[in-house]
Amino acid sequence: MPVAQLTLELRIEHAQSLKDRRQVVRSMKDQLRQGFNISVAEMDEAVTWQSATLGVVAISGSRSYLHQLIEEVERAARRMANELGAELADSFWDYVES
Repeated sequence: MPVAQLTLELRIEHAQSLKDRRQVVRSMKDQLRQGFNISVAEMDEAVTWQSATLGVVAISGSRSYLHQLIEEVERAARRMANELGAELADSFWDYVES
């Protein structure tokens, strides 16, 4: 069964504290989970306040469905980041066969 994995690298230039960073990250994670019924987790430690990496995973019986879903998630993440005053600096995804 195919599993799609998406990594989102965020730049949060306006963050002046860990609290500012956490607010953006938590909001994005919650919105993505609710909007797409996917698993989302923060993948790095809070080394700097201005960056974060999120990991997204989805599973389905259809590779074409996963492809479409991940593209939609990526577009939504870019829009959400902009609304939260952040920037989606990079994103990449791949399939993992189980």
